[in-house]
Amino acid sequence: MSKKLQMLFGLLIVFSMILSACAPAAEPVAVTEAPVVTEAPVVEAGPDIQALFAALVSELPADAGYGTVKPAVLGEELVDKATFILDVREAAELEIDGYIEGAVNIPVREVLTNLDKLPGLDEPIVVYCASGHRAGMVFAALKLLGYTNVRNLAGGFSGWKKANLAIVTGSMPEAAAAISTPVIADQALFDALNSFFAGLPEGYYAIKTDALGEALTGSTPPVVIDIRTAEEFAKDGYIEGAVNVPMLEIFASLDNLPAKDAPIVVHCVSGHRGSVVVMGLRLLGYSNITNLAGGLNAWKNANMPVVGWVNWPVVWDEFVSALPADQGFYTVKSDALNGLLVENPPFIVDLREPSEIAENGYIAGAINIPIRDLLKNLDKLPTQDQKIVVYCASGHRGALAVASLRLLGYADVVNLAGGMNGWIKAQFAVETGEPAAPVAGTAPEVDTTRLAALDAYLSALPEGFGSIKPVDLNTEIAGGTVPFMLDLRSEEEKTADGYIEDSTLVFVNDLPANLASLPADKAAPIVVYCSPVIAAASP
Repeated sequence: MSKKLQMLFGLLIVFSMILSACAPAAEPVAVTEAPVVTEAPVVEAGPDIQALFAALVSELPADAGYGTVKPAVLGEELVDKATFILDVREAAELEIDGYIEGAVNIPVREVLTNLDKLPGLDEPIVVYCASGHRAGMVFAALKLLGYTNVRNLAGGFSGWKKANLAIVTGSMPEAAAAISTPVIADQALFDALNSFFAGLPEGYYAIKTDALGEALTGSTPPVVIDIRTAEEFAKDGYIEGAVNVPMLEIFASLDNLPAKDAPIVVHCVSGHRGSVVVMGLRLLGYSNITNLAGGLNAWKNANMPVVGWVNWPVVWDEFVSALPADQGFYTVKSDALNGLLVENPPFIVDLREPSEIAENGYIAGAINIPIRDLLKNLDKLPTQDQKIVVYCASGHRGALAVASLRLLGYADVVNLAGGMNGWIKAQFAVETGEPAAPVAGTAPEVDTTRLAALDAYLSALPEGFGSIKPVDLNTEIAGGTVPFMLDLRSEEEKTADGYIEDSTLVFVNDLPANLASLPADKAAPIVVYCSPVIAAASP
């Protein structure tokens, strides 16, 4: 190549380099990077409280007190086997009232942070507090955490003392020691339960009977939800206005409950079931719900009004205590009745069976309504303020009739002393044939609950009507079968007329206050008698 050509080629290269340097820069090509794939943050799901409590209450055995143990039963158990006893009251309560021997004290707010002080998941544990409310909540928590053999002491420490079982006073239990390694299968559930207990306020979400009574008469009364079974609700009465939503249904029927901020009071029989339900509903956000302390039993014991129930122990105590001795304890003697038949005949009811009337006759003017049918025929009786005389063969059935009618509001009903036997013995006139048929009228308005209970009792009277003849009693005693014999007369009557050997004397008006004089076993045979003495007998 000539030197000119080489020079030309070199100039071309230099020129091209200058052009490339002076040309505008090309726009950069955007490079899209592949997105970095990351996992979404894991959000821990909270426990399904509704499902957990629905399952819990469905597993509580009704035939075992829904997870409770009666004081007497626990007392017997403690003799033969070791059971871990957990007292969840405050230390001050133990200092004042004492505690069950061997109990470990962990106050309710601290129980879940001290699970190492409890035995293993399958070991027997009995929890108690004062009445059963706090212990019921601890019972529920432990069951939810997997403890399989835990029970709540029915009636709490109050029930234990009422049963006259041994307590320790004057000292405190030894400090609880670690005896196990807790097993927490569900940390979220544990945290929710522990937070609930740590935040328990004074009163522990319970309401006393007097406070509920006042609230029900206030301007914004609470909704009362009775969580007993429908059978209990119908049989044992209820607080007026209460809504029955059985425990087994309540967590599946939240739409039947008021708003979550509405005032609600739940109750069962003793407070145990109520405490479980209140705990569950509180955890579900029901912010104004409480449990009736002591349940319906406490309400009844406080003599608060109960629809569809009669406090028979109180009613009978008042009736028997007030029986008037100056009126012959609501009896009329044969001669007095005979005089009335001439001057001002009363309404007379013969309570015997038709066969007895056919055999022995009847008193003139009497109508016949056998004792078992008496309360089914109130429309056959006169008004409640008119005088009525009832009689049977000896006076026993007549006494039952007098008590029943007076308890229903009949103000002037009396029993013929000695019955038809006494009338015949006094040689007063006896009619033969059949008495006139009673005429139906209008039955008075009476307490329907009392009527149902009294009618059920009279209707079920057995053969013999619950009485025993003197000769039969004497035969039993001679044969070695000696019942408990209760003499209801006064000391003066006993001294004047004698008594059956080995009888216990309790004047009839004093009987309600002296029930401890009777056998502790309510199934034990008892024979009661009054005046005149039915027989002189010796074993």
